[in-house]
Order: sequence, then structure tokens, then C-alpha cells
Amino acid sequence: MSWRKGGGGDGGVSRRWAVLLCLGSFCLGLLFTNRMWTLPEANEIARPNGNGDEGNTLVAAECGPKKVQHPDYKDILRVQDTHHGVHSDRTLDKTIASLETELSAARSLQESLLNGSPVAEEFKLSESIGRRKYLMVIGINTAFSSRKRRDSIRYTWMPQGEKRKKLEEEKGIIIRFVIGHSAISGGIVDRAIEAEDRKHGDFMRIDHVEGYLALSGKTKTYFATAVSLWDADFYVKVDDDVHVNIATLGQILSNHALKPRVYIGCMKSGPVLTEKGVRYYEPEHWKFGEPGNKYFRHATGQLYAISKDLATYISINRHVLHKYINEDVSLGSWFIGLDVEHIDDRRLCCGTPPDCEWKAQAGNTCAASFDWRCSGICNSEGRIWEVHNKCAEGEKALWNATF
Repeated sequence: MSWRKGGGGDGGVSRRWAVLLCLGSFCLGLLFTNRMWTLPEANEIARPNGNGDEGNTLVAAECGPKKVQHPDYKDILRVQDTHHGVHSDRTLDKTIASLETELSAARSLQESLLNGSPVAEEFKLSESIGRRKYLMVIGINTAFSSRKRRDSIRYTWMPQGEKRKKLEEEKGIIIRFVIGHSAISGGIVDRAIEAEDRKHGDFMRIDHVEGYLALSGKTKTYFATAVSLWDADFYVKVDDDVHVNIATLGQILSNHALKPRVYIGCMKSGPVLTEKGVRYYEPEHWKFGEPGNKYFRHATGQLYAISKDLATYISINRHVLHKYINEDVSLGSWFIGLDVEHIDDRRLCCGTPPDCEWKAQAGNTCAASFDWRCSGICNSEGRIWEVHNKCAEGEKALWNATF
């Protein structure tokens, strides 16, 4: 910087440098101001200055301010129709639960991939092309030795061939026999099931070692597998000695489709059996209190249905869910502590003729029929024909049904 010598000998900055310094300071100040302050966009609403009329706001969209009248929010929030409000609440709950379920399912899939666990090919394909929505998946619990039971179901209430495909495409209903594998995978019984599946194509094979005392584990694996293969509103488990009217079952379930977490069946609370050797003996009876106590309320095991949220919950937590000796007790125990609605519908546990026959004649068709004393239809291979002839809803009822 140059200094000039004045008449009094005192130094001062030259005028040229003073002008340059002023211009530089102005530019820096302008730049600093532009960085620190953000002007509102043209479509943003300015803050009220408090000087205008109450309820009006200045809008910066144009050069001249406009007055915009605030809506009366009390009128907007007023509930005009109670029924419509309840329906909206249920729809919102269902939507939120569905999003939570999808997020949990995605996390479960990610965990499986990270852990190197196998993922079903059907699941990979469905995820890549977008999963179709179904009403329900019906899994028929069966065993290696139950070929006659399976055939009796195929020739009575379960559609076959093209009709089964039509049922899936038009009604959104999947039906499969559910079975695992033997202790020695690839043995003669496994090959027999594979041959039967090639003929009918109506099996769902799961990663489970078959055994009567392992039904709780089979149930858990079934729900986890089914929810990964098909995106449905409901997942049903039924035994292979029970007669089912598919349309009636679909109507019952569709009435609860907007509810987020539902557990549907014939609810019961039987005694906890403490004596070894008796049927349904409970090895862990001490957990249920004093002798003579009863189980908590749960659906009887012949047929029950759960919503997608609960099936996904079982899938995600299957490694830590406790298994009791009785699979229906196990399922009920998994929902204790959850916000689950238990729905008791006695149409899911009608008796065989004349019970289901009288109810059908009265216009109250049963969804499922069996004999309580046999925990299924007694001698079902032969008697299911009688039940079907007297208690079936008719084929037209299924194809004309709307869910």
C-alpha cells in the first residue's frame, strides 16, 4: 500500500485506494448477506405482520399482496357420519399395519440373505415382478400315510386341475396340502410324495421333519413359508379329516379383511392335562398354575385363520417362539401380549350330519364340519362323502361368490 505525504507531514490513504477498499467491502458484504439470508420463494406464504385483519395472510406469489381467507378447520374436522368414521379408522389401521408388515417382511428377507439362508424361488420371482394379492391361502395339514384322506378331499370339496387354477386366478384362493420331509430326506416316503405331486401339483413342501409330536414346529414353518410365497389377506390351517365349504369360509374371512390383526376360529379353553399317558398330555403343565387349571383362550386346531400381519410376525420371530406339545395351544400362546382380536365363529366347527345338514337347510351353511369326539371326521376316508353330499354349499356357490 502506498502512502502519500501531506502538508502537515501526517500519512493518509490515497483516494484511489480508499475507493477500491470501499467497493471491495461492499461486494464482500453483499456476498455475505446473500449466503446468510434465503429469500422466500414466490409460492411461499409470508408471515402475518399482525397489522392486517385477523384470519387474513399476505401472499408473496405476486407483486401485490393478496388476502387469502383461512378455511374453518373446525368444520373440516367435524365428523359427519359415525359409520364412515369407523370405517376410515379401520382402513387407516389396516394400511399402517400393512406397511409395518411389509417393512418387517423386507427386514426378514434381508436377514435371510445376509445369513446365507435359502430363499424360495417363488418368493424371488414374485418380488421381481410384483406380488399378486390373494384372499386366502388354505394349507391342509397332512402326513405321509394319509394318501386316502388326500384323495377323499380331492374328490369332494377341493377343486382339481383347471378348476383349481381358476379358483386361484378368479377368486384369489390358494389350496395346498402341507407336508415336510422324512428324517432321512429322499427316502421312499419322500419319493412317493414327489410322485403324487407330479400327478396333482397340489403340495406345498416345507423344511420340516414330519412327526406327530412336532406339529407345533410344522405349523410355525407352514405360516412362515406361506407368507413368503403368497401375499394374502389370510392364512388358513385345516386338518385333512375336515370338510370345508370354501365360499362360506371366504365370506367369513372377507368380513374381517379391514382389520389389521385377527385370529379367527372356534375359541376354546380346555383343561390342562397333567397325567402322563393320556391324549393331549401337557408336559409343561406346571406353567399353567395349579392342577385343574385351564388353558388360555385359543382356537381349536381343526381349522383356524390368521391375518397377514400375524403370519409375518410368526415368520420373523419363528426362532424364538416357544412350542408347546399341542399346536393349537402353541399358536394361541404366540399371540398373548399382542394387540390381536380373537374372533369366535362357530360356523368353523359344526358337527357332521345331522348337525351341519340342519344348519344348511336353515340357511346357516357351515364353513367346516367334523366330529368332536374324533377331532376330525371319524373314518374320514369314507364318511367325508356323506358329509359332502348333505352339507356342501354347492359348486355354484363358490363360483358365484364375491369376496
